[in-house]
Amino acid sequence: MPEAPKNSYPSDYSLDEMNKKKLEFIENVTSNPDEVQKKVLSEILLRNAHVEYLQRNGLNGHTDRESFKKTMPVITYEDIQADINRIANGDTSSILCSKPISEFLTSSGTSGGERKLMPTIEEELERRSLLYSLLMPVMSQFIPGLDKGKGMYFLFIKSEAKTPGGLVARPVLTSYYKSCHFKERPYDPYTNYTSPNETILCPDSYQSMYSQLLCGLCQNKEVLRVGAVFASGFIRAIRFLEKHWPLVVKDIRTGTIDSQITDPSVRDAVMKILKPNPKLADFIENECRKDCWQGIITRLWPNTKYVDVIVTGTMSQYIPILDYYSNGLPLVCTMYASSECYFGVNLNPLCKPSEVSYTLVPTMAYFEFLPVHRNNGVANSISMPKSLNEKERQELVDLVDVKLGQEYELVVTTYAGLYRYRVGDVLRVAGFKNKAPQFNFICRKNVVLSIDSDKTDEVELQNAVKNAVNHLVPFDAAVSEYTSYADTTTVPGHYVLYWELSLNGTTPIPPSVFEDCCLTIEESLNSVYRQGRVCDKSIGPLEIKIVEPGTFDKLMDYAISLGASINQYKTPRCVKFAPIIELLNSRVVSNYFSPKCPKWVAGHKQWSSNNNKATTRIEEMNGKAQTV
Repeated sequence: MPEAPKNSYPSDYSLDEMNKKKLEFIENVTSNPDEVQKKVLSEILLRNAHVEYLQRNGLNGHTDRESFKKTMPVITYEDIQADINRIANGDTSSILCSKPISEFLTSSGTSGGERKLMPTIEEELERRSLLYSLLMPVMSQFIPGLDKGKGMYFLFIKSEAKTPGGLVARPVLTSYYKSCHFKERPYDPYTNYTSPNETILCPDSYQSMYSQLLCGLCQNKEVLRVGAVFASGFIRAIRFLEKHWPLVVKDIRTGTIDSQITDPSVRDAVMKILKPNPKLADFIENECRKDCWQGIITRLWPNTKYVDVIVTGTMSQYIPILDYYSNGLPLVCTMYASSECYFGVNLNPLCKPSEVSYTLVPTMAYFEFLPVHRNNGVANSISMPKSLNEKERQELVDLVDVKLGQEYELVVTTYAGLYRYRVGDVLRVAGFKNKAPQFNFICRKNVVLSIDSDKTDEVELQNAVKNAVNHLVPFDAAVSEYTSYADTTTVPGHYVLYWELSLNGTTPIPPSVFEDCCLTIEESLNSVYRQGRVCDKSIGPLEIKIVEPGTFDKLMDYAISLGASINQYKTPRCVKFAPIIELLNSRVVSNYFSPKCPKWVAGHKQWSSNNNKATTRIEEMNGKAQTV
């Protein structure tokens, strides 16, 4: 993820001096993290002493850590959803925060199938910018000279909506890209990108991707680093180039822009960069025509030093294809952040992806940690109870009290009105920077399927399958067993469900019925998944594979052969282990895909009457994207 700009620079600005100051800041806050954390908590509680939520829970103006821990509950989103809804509906009283809520940041996590709404305040942009400003000084310790060229980052905005009370609700990066912090940034060699702002801010995903690739290729010799936010997004960009390179080559050869790029501001911005260049066009055409695209990144952008993408958690499934396209360039994960809060930075960015650890910056929020105990089983899943009893509450520890090797769920208290909020991320203590712990990101709790920013848990998947099997009832058929798999061998990736059927009727089931089952499952999944299918095009159509009778008995036999107990075995609802996937695929008798996209509109369902214009615009864009 690229670094955010600073607001201003002294007239005698020295990059080395600025880098030195940022690195000194890291040294200072990691040398005395407990004192910093005490101060952060005291500041949050003092400024918000009279807000309704703290009063309701009986904190009574106390700002010390002991009173806070004794009095305040550890919560999930559902515990404050009523308060969030009040703010969304226009209540401007100090419910969660003494400062006005400026907008909602929509989380990739969901509640009741809808994106969670995270309150934020204006000053949080400064806090995020601070964390961004640490990234390149850290990186420059390992790769010098990054200020001498440009970064080619594929950055995009996503749809936004307005709550009934008039507040904007949108993803955190869309909020940032549309802010003056990004749009009006002063010159900084570290935020010198190949993509003009207009191409990033274009709401049409095809035009945005095409124009950013075109600009990146026009400046290919200047590019020193490439990236996107998630690994999946970067791979989509490369696959987009595989499909559309003849149009891009034509534009570079002639110095004109393809007619499908209709946004006037995008065309004007690109024309400031695009000039007729037959030699470059020949070079790109020669490389793209080759059957093998291995190393295409270093072939087209020969000075690239690393790929800057998130490859931790579920994104690790994309590492092999990134290595293939990049010829083994370093895959760099620079920071750890979410809609709730920005957390920390990777101080050893050239480490292997499997060894990435993040140092939490203690000024960002107040951090607590709930010990995690894994469930044993084939899926090796992590499940946490939604509510904690008194004993579990007392298990929470502070930042400096975590133990090496132990896994924890992250709990945050933020300046914007979240108090002892369970983020849902599971972290493992990997080491320490001075006195501050460093964490490996392990996973999101309870998530079984994920392709991009979507997160589908077991209960949601079960309900979706339950809805779909209603289509089989007229044929006296049922699903006797099922499991699932996030298939990233296709781009975009897609969900695969393996169904073993119980057939009691004699009437054959038409393919259209299984296609209806696919669509019903998609309609039953959360809004983040459906947005990925409909608007972002980051997820492909869901697939159901029908397997031979007895397949899941074979799966159990295999698990038992690996040491699973026959008494405790239960069918995993998600599989990742390659031999198991091979076993399932070897017994597939037919497969079916969802015939069309599920329904999706921006904003929550209950706001839809307030978003008719936005919905119409999205539908128009979807129709265009389908025809392109």
